[in-house]
Amino acid sequence: MSETLFKPEWMAGDSYPHVFAYYFKQWADYSMSFHTHDAIEIMYVISGQCGIEVEATKAAPACEMTLGKGEFIVLDANIPHRLTVDERGPCRMLNVEFDFRERQTAFPSMRQLALEDELVASLITEPSSYLFLRDQSDLYPVLKSLVLELDSRGKSVNVRTELLFAQLIVTIARIHHEAKAKGINPANLYMKQAIEYMHHNYDRDIRVKDIAAAVSLHPGYLHRLFRTQQGQSLTGYLTELRMEKAKMLLRETDIAITDICDYVGVGSRQYFHAMFKKYSNQTPIAYRYSVNTQHLDSRGRIEE
Repeated sequence: MSETLFKPEWMAGDSYPHVFAYYFKQWADYSMSFHTHDAIEIMYVISGQCGIEVEATKAAPACEMTLGKGEFIVLDANIPHRLTVDERGPCRMLNVEFDFRERQTAFPSMRQLALEDELVASLITEPSSYLFLRDQSDLYPVLKSLVLELDSRGKSVNVRTELLFAQLIVTIARIHHEAKAKGINPANLYMKQAIEYMHHNYDRDIRVKDIAAAVSLHPGYLHRLFRTQQGQSLTGYLTELRMEKAKMLLRETDIAITDICDYVGVGSRQYFHAMFKKYSNQTPIAYRYSVNTQHLDSRGRIEE
């Protein structure tokens, strides 16, 4: 396996696409074993969602991610990975496995495409063994047309397949460039989305799996990523958010204390009281009473 997404030797000479396999497939309640391919693979989600796990390599860390409609992975050859689809519903995908070989043709090789288009050159030299990307409706028509053309020709090369494959590479390069141009580290983006989801939904009975589904990541992977990036667990952050909201409601409103637990997404009143006391060293009743007679610090905590 290479330390870039595509093999460096493809830039030394003129290599052209060679497709090994291509297919539409609907998966339901399925767990695949870890495996590898001798070719680059594109896995594109048409509908539903699936989990993708990729083992660590020298070029990239291990990763677990949930792909939803319009999302896809470009995976280097010989990278151990597996697909999972849970019982919540089927996932329909379009897969293409390919590499590049030397042969005679009048159309641009990968090397020529890279020389003509700096975004293709950037894609080819990407220092990773896989890419997760989100389509904006540009890639799927090309990918679908390529597969249907291959189906009608039995994988034989013709003018249209050559043009479609070149368009496929250029389109992926554009999507890759736009994702990088946003200037947001993927990990930071996931953290931002997870935090926004918790702030928008803290009043509901949400769990880690709900937050993970909202940002299209595997729950275990998001949990580890959040702890690394934020220095605390998802549940710890959510609890802190809820308790701070409860303090604000106790200070600034006349909402009955028995109802505040519902306002902050804690269904059990007993559990809310225990959680609040653990967080603030006071019961909700004592906290509300004390705010009328004592000063509070900048976080709404009672100063000694």
